[in-house]
Amino acid sequence: MTKEDNFSNVKHLFNRAGFGISYPELQELGNKKLHKSVQELFSKAKEVSDIAFVDSNDNRQRLLMQAGLAAKKDLSPEEKMQRQQIIREQNLKSRDLNIEWLQKMINTSAPLLEKMTLFWHGHFACRSNNPYYAQQLNNIQRKNALGNFKTLVMEVSKSPAMLQYLNNQQNRKNHPNENFARELMELFTLGRGNYTEQDIKESARAFTGWTYNKDGEFQFRPALHDAERKSFFGKTGNFDGEDIIDIILEKPATAEFICRKLYVFFVNDNPNESHVKELAAHFYQQGYDIAAVMKKIFESDWFYDPQNMGNKIKSPVEFLTGLSRQFFVTYNKPQVLIQLQSSLGQYLFNPPNVAGWPGGKSWIDSSSLMLRMRIPSLVLNDGIIDFSGKADPEDEAIIALGSKNNKAKLVRSYINAQADWAKFLGTLPATCKPPELAAFLLQPPLNEKIRSLLSNGKDLKNAAIEITSTPEYQLC
Repeated sequence: MTKEDNFSNVKHLFNRAGFGISYPELQELGNKKLHKSVQELFSKAKEVSDIAFVDSNDNRQRLLMQAGLAAKKDLSPEEKMQRQQIIREQNLKSRDLNIEWLQKMINTSAPLLEKMTLFWHGHFACRSNNPYYAQQLNNIQRKNALGNFKTLVMEVSKSPAMLQYLNNQQNRKNHPNENFARELMELFTLGRGNYTEQDIKESARAFTGWTYNKDGEFQFRPALHDAERKSFFGKTGNFDGEDIIDIILEKPATAEFICRKLYVFFVNDNPNESHVKELAAHFYQQGYDIAAVMKKIFESDWFYDPQNMGNKIKSPVEFLTGLSRQFFVTYNKPQVLIQLQSSLGQYLFNPPNVAGWPGGKSWIDSSSLMLRMRIPSLVLNDGIIDFSGKADPEDEAIIALGSKNNKAKLVRSYINAQADWAKFLGTLPATCKPPELAAFLLQPPLNEKIRSLLSNGKDLKNAAIEITSTPEYQLC
């Protein structure tokens, strides 16, 4: 392998396993064997720190107040205002939790850990109007992001956010609710075609009594549990939810389903089935050790095939995080990050449905591509931007006033951000020229269009803005 190839591979690794790489880090790791870079990523991923933005005591107090108001038949005007205020505060907490996680991704020293958390966030897609529950689920996904898949599935399945979202609070003896049992198999573990409707019915009975208490803790309620015998995948017994998860994980189809999703997220939108089966066999043999299968991906020669490099469209969160990390961006009005996510189609903690974001080419259409190509110059030059549709709840009144005859709804907003140009330019060698900068910032090989763009003797700052405003910057 040439030195140039090794540098390209390290950059590819950090783009896929994280959110990009700094120039000094690339110079350091590019001169070492590739497995050292993989080790570096996994070593830093051991530094797990929870998000603790939403306080559990505040959440409990808010729930008690809501319960008290809900118990009343008629509310006074003051009580109605109090209920509205609780909802408003809850929405603001949810918004700020979103910003907290995005800022964590931007500033993390453990990019692989946050990238894996982002993957599981889309895999176990969940909406919760309770910000404490949403934070709790996010921390479960982070804590187990590179741990054991069985532990991750079990903890996610017992989380108040998921139990509430998929209606398991209503799942009880003699009145089973099949929603959670269905999505557990269809979207979280096995995939369609690997179970029957009868399997769903029987497993739903096993999850009866799985609830949570007012403190946001899992609670098994025996009085609500169906303790009769159940038949599931050819086995019969008095199964509970944990038994069902164990039986599901015994099926190699589960390992294959998860590995296909990992392949699509980290390698290529069009999975190579022989590679998927290779990963699935390893995942299954390793007892569903997530770190083991991720290391196998990143250490496989095929991961670095040209057909798997520079061909994936960055998700909106990957795009915003990578741009912000690369140029040391500070957002003086972080709420703009909500507007950017909403306009680009990936609002953290608010997936379109339980299947999550479809990803791939769905990230891009004609309008979103134009917006994406404008964002770098606006973020890096503190510009003004027009946002389409609903974004920040505080802007809804402005949007409503601005909309007439169903025309496009627009909100104008200052980005109000600063890139630390001195810090960014200080990471580059004194001899760096625009084409060299482009080769560093872009994963796809430089084409004549890019070379022509940079042929006018631009300084590095303006060159960087032009490079990041190209369609090629949207690929990793």
